[in-house]
Amino acid sequence: MKRGEVERVDTATQILDVAERLVQVRGFNGFSYADVAAELKITKAALHYHFAGKAELGDALVARYATRFAEALTQVEARTAEAPARLDAYADLYLDVLRDQRMCLCGMMAAEYSTLPTSMQEGIVRFFDDNELWLARILEKGREEGALTFVGPPGETARMIISGLEGAMLVTRLFSDIARFQNAAAHLFSGLKSTPARSARSRRGPKAVSAAGRG
Repeated sequence: MKRGEVERVDTATQILDVAERLVQVRGFNGFSYADVAAELKITKAALHYHFAGKAELGDALVARYATRFAEALTQVEARTAEAPARLDAYADLYLDVLRDQRMCLCGMMAAEYSTLPTSMQEGIVRFFDDNELWLARILEKGREEGALTFVGPPGETARMIISGLEGAMLVTRLFSDIARFQNAAAHLFSGLKSTPARSARSRRGPKAVSAAGRG
């Protein structure tokens, strides 16, 4: 790659970095090209050179965030084989964002969903769909191994987890209290993690448990 090409790539990356932080703090509608240009000390024309408009910038932000999040999930699976530990690690991805005094980028954009271009809307939905699929797979595996217990399809529990964590982020931001998120995540997952007694009941099935209760 030639020097000029490297400089163009570096500038594009810097633009994405600044815009991502602004979205995670203010929301997508809460910043302008002028804000990014002022922070990087470049002209708005330079921004338009890399991203023709704000919609194109938004598409790039969602795509990069989704890719990085997917890579983080791959690393979670590589580090640990236990489903409960994987759930804890999933919550830690949100916690790391909070510790940096930011919000989930796609969560912030989801709050502005109706005002966003169609391509961005589709990218945000895809991000949450991919997260639900990953969680559902981990949940199903954990239930099969007796490490997790829940009622109904794993996809429903996956949606509950995402909704719970995203909501906990909002409340944590309101009170500036990381412990609120940690406690919410712990309570959310405590109902899913099997104790020996719960695992035994799960393996015996609902009919056996009901019969035992009538004995």
